[in-house]
Amino acid sequence: MPTCYIFGAGEHYGPPPVPAPGDLVIAADGGLIYLEQHGLAPDLVVGDFDSLSEKPASGVKTVVLPKKKDDTDMVAALREGKNSGFRVFHIYGGTGGRLDHTLANIQCIADLAQQGCKGYLFDRDAVITAIHNDKLTFPATAQGTVSAFAHTEVCTGVYERGLKYPLTDATLYNTYPLGVSNEFTGVLSEISVREGTLIVIYPKEIKLSF
Repeated sequence: MPTCYIFGAGEHYGPPPVPAPGDLVIAADGGLIYLEQHGLAPDLVVGDFDSLSEKPASGVKTVVLPKKKDDTDMVAALREGKNSGFRVFHIYGGTGGRLDHTLANIQCIADLAQQGCKGYLFDRDAVITAIHNDKLTFPATAQGTVSAFAHTEVCTGVYERGLKYPLTDATLYNTYPLGVSNEFTGVLSEISVREGTLIVIYPKEIKLSF
């Protein structure tokens, strides 16, 4: 599916991915600096520009946000992507730096899942995603650890199949980390939730079908 790539002002770990034709590239405020450093021109720049010494050059499509606002630059960038028809989002530069910004972006990932979209927040060594009344399947080649945390107050009907520590029709709460640090076992595996929103964290090396 076409992907909306959003680059934030947080930490980046290596060069940016290469978008395919039909993808959308959005710089969220200071994420523009990172893109310029790597010679990648965004399709859109969104922000109040508190992370930039100057606004983008003329000719670059820009959405200027007020400095006093409820939405973060990332929330506004995601809205632009959804309004453009995208349902798959890859967020880079959304972790590291300030912890409150990282937590805010994890909330954004959960919100995407609850709206029927798919969001992936790329950290140094891991990918953070969310599923809502849904499942996530991993290939047999997956290695390392995977964790699942309840984002909603309660997640019911949680299954973890094909992993070292299986769960069957379990209930997870957002105050107890029962789903932390499970392990892949070399077989096809799956995490699912019947009702609720789970945050799932898995190694970046694992390639899923987006």
